[in-house]
Amino acid sequence: MLIIPAIDLKGGACVRLRQGRMEDATVYSDDPVATATRWVEAGAKRLHIVDLDGAFVGKPANKQAVVRISAEHPNLPIQLGGGIRDLDTIKAYLDLGLAWVIIGTQAVKDPALVTDACHQFPGQIIVGVDAKDGWVATEGWAEASTISAVDVVKRFADVGVASIVYTDIGRDGMLSGVNVKATASLASETGCPVIASGGLTGLSDVYELLSVESKGVVGAITGRAIYEGTLNLAEAIRLTETD
Repeated sequence: MLIIPAIDLKGGACVRLRQGRMEDATVYSDDPVATATRWVEAGAKRLHIVDLDGAFVGKPANKQAVVRISAEHPNLPIQLGGGIRDLDTIKAYLDLGLAWVIIGTQAVKDPALVTDACHQFPGQIIVGVDAKDGWVATEGWAEASTISAVDVVKRFADVGVASIVYTDIGRDGMLSGVNVKATASLASETGCPVIASGGLTGLSDVYELLSVESKGVVGAITGRAIYEGTLNLAEAIRLTETD
């Protein structure tokens, strides 16, 4: 199982939000490249980048920072989400050398985009499912839907998505523990590989996630925990590699 450090970009800086609220942001660094280097040196095998501004405006807003990170670490697999609304944007990011692009809002509003993207860019499309109490939210979590996370993922079970990033909004940025039960259930019910996101706090969460790895939980994204020191990234990575 991969432990994947997150870099959330807002106004070109590295921040973390609480429960997706843009007005509740903590700035950790104004140098995204140095931050990426820090996590690479800790042993990260993959990086998760979110263009927070892009998620709200519906188009890339922090592309320059993404370009700089990718140029500095050309061999680091990067997955990126936020503001991905069309095939041209997907192609532009993949042409930069990114390994995966994450489709979130449009996966709910325009499922055909995911199908088309999977056909054009096989193995490079991840679907981001952000949910609160099991119900999916879109537009940077600003809009609630009446669709369950399981139903969204089942739509794409056979189109070739690389994986699902499942975020529990209620826990994101709160250091309150991962919703292991819901994450494992999503993986087992849909048959899709799932990356957990939201609430990862310490090694106890990593142990819990490892216990459901066999159900299809293939990774976990960590943000606030590694920025505030409740989780040592290098230690967490060693744990998953030696388990």
